Amino acid sequence: WKRNTIQHSSNQQLNTRTRWKGNTSIMDGAEVDSETSFNVEEVSAIIKESVEATISVSAYQQNKVNQWVANIVEQCLKRLTALGKPFKYVVNVVMLQKTGAGLHTASSCYWDNSTDGSCTVRWENKTMYVITSVFGLAI
Repeated sequence: WKRNTIQHSSNQQLNTRTRWKGNTSIMDGAEVDSETSFNVEEVSAIIKESVEATISVSAYQQNKVNQWVANIVEQCLKRLTALGKPFKYVVNVVMLQKTGAGLHTASSCYWDNSTDGSCTVRWENKTMYVITSVFGLAI
């Protein structure tokens, strides 16, 4: 078990820590079966599609933020559980209007790096940032 700390900033590119080789991920030098491991690329695609489907080309509107955030979380969870993988998922969404203000977030997890994982995607348009993090914890 190892502690995994992830830090993000609204003005930085986000990096994932898992590399993929064929159907097998490489985590800390150990190969893990893709059927039972956290697939960062697959989760990243789910996040991006969920945000795009919810926000599309909309401009930031304070009165719609709660609805948008709830919809992104629901769509991500629905699609993640449909994968049928042995995980419990945690989905976190931060929506920020582009006003020039900074935002820094951090999370720390104590888990098994050979099975558990996380993926964070920063999506943006002209008026807002949407930072979505998914944590997958093997059952």
